[in-house]
Amino acid sequence: MTPEQVAAASKPLVLELGEAFSRCPGTLRRARLLGISGWAFYITGRAGALGDVRAETVAAALGFIAPDAVADGWDAAARTVPPVEVAAANLVECCRWGGQHLGDAPRVARLVGLLERIVDAAEASGMPLFAAWRAMPVPDRSPGARTAVGLLLLREHFAGAYLLAVRAAGMTPLEAVLAGPEGEAGAAACGWPPPYPPVGPLVRRRLWAEAVTDRLASTAFRALGPGEGAELLDLLTAVRLHLRRPVPAG
Repeated sequence: MTPEQVAAASKPLVLELGEAFSRCPGTLRRARLLGISGWAFYITGRAGALGDVRAETVAAALGFIAPDAVADGWDAAARTVPPVEVAAANLVECCRWGGQHLGDAPRVARLVGLLERIVDAAEASGMPLFAAWRAMPVPDRSPGARTAVGLLLLREHFAGAYLLAVRAAGMTPLEAVLAGPEGEAGAAACGWPPPYPPVGPLVRRRLWAEAVTDRLASTAFRALGPGEGAELLDLLTAVRLHLRRPVPAG
């Protein structure tokens, strides 16, 4: 497989697995412990790695969330706790979840080795959020925690590449969301109010942007040797199956 093929095939797995920790009840409880809402924790937990910046900067880095919705979460959290502390708490929760849910995943030590090589080789130009997260110190060095962090970082790399590709396609972030699988429901979930522009003319541009995303992200996957791309896909698939396995009662 070529690096671009590996990037394209791994993207849906990374996007799913890289945010799985954020849906954990334990992660959501952390917001209450900090005294902020779940939305404020999501926005600031993700963008707080940028430091004490203005909401407009955060909206530009996140891209696909409406600026007003970003400001609501960011400013509310900033009144209670510094943004970088929320990001650090989010990273702690990511590590905790990884240790609990990925520590016994099949060949997790091998997976984290591949993920960290890809993340270390990734080009961060034009991707401030990915660069900020990659610079954050990881508080837990166990294989499960490092795997969860590697997935989070690679997810941010894909997200940053997609934002660049969308703008290169001549689309706004809102148009990209509308042309995506969730359509207007996705736009509403991201805080964009109606009325919305027509989707039809946007679909072909979004597909082009998806292809460019794979091309941009693929440079990181050049760190893998022959056969390691297919191995990575097998390990990511195994992790997804591991997370979906039934939990024994009692």
